[in-house]
Amino acid sequence: MSTLSIPAVDADGGMPEAEAAVAGDTRAAFLRKAAVGGGAVLGSGAFLAMLPELAAAKPSKAQDLKILNYALTLEYLEAAFYKGAVQSDAISGDALEFATLVADHEATHVSALRKTIKSLGGKPVKSPTFDFKGSNEDQATFLATAFVLENTGVRAYLGQAGRLKSKALLGAAASIVTVEARHAGAVAVLLAQSPYAGAKSITPSGAFDRSSSMKTILKQVGATGFITA
Repeated sequence: MSTLSIPAVDADGGMPEAEAAVAGDTRAAFLRKAAVGGGAVLGSGAFLAMLPELAAAKPSKAQDLKILNYALTLEYLEAAFYKGAVQSDAISGDALEFATLVADHEATHVSALRKTIKSLGGKPVKSPTFDFKGSNEDQATFLATAFVLENTGVRAYLGQAGRLKSKALLGAAASIVTVEARHAGAVAVLLAQSPYAGAKSITPSGAFDRSSSMKTILKQVGATGFITA
C-alpha cells in the first residue's frame, strides 16, 4: 500500500509557498489537479491558461461562480478523504470521532456550495474520482494528511475572500473557513506533537493565517495523483 510522507511537508509552519518546498515522491500533492471546471480537471492546460484571466478579472458574478466551483472541488476532495477514512476500519478512538464529524461537515459544505451555485444560475462542477493511495487507511498518515489538507483549505478560502463580489457569498465563505480552521486545530491536537507552538501547532502561521492564491494552491503540491479523473 502506498503512503504519503506528509510530515515533511509543513516544515516552515504551514504549506510552503514555493512548489520546490514540497518536492518529493507523492507527498502532499492532493490539490495539484484539484480544481475542476465543466467536468475537466482544472490542473489541465486549459485551466492553467485561464488562471491569469481569472486573477486579473474584476469582481463579478461570473468570477464568483468560478471561485465557488474551485471551492466545491476542494470540498469534494475533503469529503471523499474523510468518508474513506471512516469506512476504512483502520481509524479508531478520537481520530475516528474526528473523521466522522469532519466527514459530515465536508459533505454538508459540498451540498451547500452546489445549491448556492445553482441558485446563482451556475452549473456545479462534477466530483472527480479519487485515489488517496492509502493515506486515509493508516491512522498516523491519515492525521498527518488531514493536518496539511485542512490548513491548505484555510489558505485557499482566504486567498479568494477579497475576490468575491457578493458580500453574502463572502459571509458564507467565512462561515466555512472558520470551521476548516477549527478542523485544523483539532487535528493538530490529535497529532500529539506540539499543538500549541511551532509548525504543527493549532496556529502554524502564528497570529495571522496566511492566504494562498488559486495558482499557488495548484502549484505548491507535487504529483500524488489523488485525483485520477
